Amino acid sequence: MERPWYRSLNWAMAVTCVVIACLGDVLIHSANLRDPDAAGEWRKQIMYIVIGVFVMGICTATDYNRWRQWARVLYAVNLLLLAFVFHSGHSAFGAVRWISLGPLGTFQPSEPAKPILAVVIAAMLSRRGTLDLRDIFETLGVVVVPALLILKQPDLGTALVVMAIFSAELFFGVAKTWYFGVYAAGVSLLGAFVVGTNLILKPFQRDRLLVFLHPDVDPQGVGWNLNQSKISVGSGELFGKGLYHGTQTQLNFVPEHSRDFIFTVLGEEFGFIGSAALIAMYAIVLFGGIAAMLTARDRFGFLLAAGLAAMLAFHVMVNIGMTIGIMPITGIPLPFMSYGGSAIITDFMAAGILLNIHLQRDKLVF
Repeated sequence: MERPWYRSLNWAMAVTCVVIACLGDVLIHSANLRDPDAAGEWRKQIMYIVIGVFVMGICTATDYNRWRQWARVLYAVNLLLLAFVFHSGHSAFGAVRWISLGPLGTFQPSEPAKPILAVVIAAMLSRRGTLDLRDIFETLGVVVVPALLILKQPDLGTALVVMAIFSAELFFGVAKTWYFGVYAAGVSLLGAFVVGTNLILKPFQRDRLLVFLHPDVDPQGVGWNLNQSKISVGSGELFGKGLYHGTQTQLNFVPEHSRDFIFTVLGEEFGFIGSAALIAMYAIVLFGGIAAMLTARDRFGFLLAAGLAAMLAFHVMVNIGMTIGIMPITGIPLPFMSYGGSAIITDFMAAGILLNIHLQRDKLVF
């Protein structure tokens, strides 16, 4: 006999997602306390959180197998939106990634592209029990098109997330390990070629890579963001300076500290203890994703959970890593925390799908 849904739901994961989002809103308020141009961001973020929680509820209640049925339509619509960005997109911060929605703000199609591609990849890799190289290259071709559109915006960070999703699902989806080895070797060679020839990277992206390799270069110029970020996180020491009392935060030394660098606010004002607590909360969310993988009732659910868990893990690892100097700066937001409607709603969408996969582990099969 099936258990009631409220007894099968992974409440720890669901509640933790909301708690992280609420903490993020508090930090956004602190980050913009002395910035009149961004003082209202925390109020907008509350609206985004409410919408995100609603989306998470809808996705939790929706049978994850329906996403396989909608995969082609979702892929086509998202591809059109990514192409539309170049025709009538909204430009900001030196990139064209957004579609203006008037008084509602902006919409970033590359954000929902991540869970949508996770669905598409899982659907293609689960068509047959045993995959051959043709299946892998077909799936890779489907992924490359939106990835190139995202890269052209330019948004290297999101393009890397898409490839991380594909890599995770491919790793768990192939029966022969050497298939994945061939793919990994090809990607490594391609990455080395791109970096070495500078054919795709924009000047600011090359500068970020240079600063990562040589942190002391141009501290007042291209190295400013990284240096100020490390100072901010380090100055928090063990217990932090207290909410609204972070000097680096309140004096706006770290650019974009309500968005990509939100972790610096936490590190300065809540210290190592607060940072460790946040990482522990992310661990709960990621273990929820792993639990969904291990309890999935079919191959599609298993691969979809792997892709979505990899998406969230990649975001956490790269964002926190770049703020403390162990990863290059890529502009990837911190899940559930960074300011922005498209990103946080996408995070809640991914969490909802994972919750549904885990929820159906006890569903009877006739």
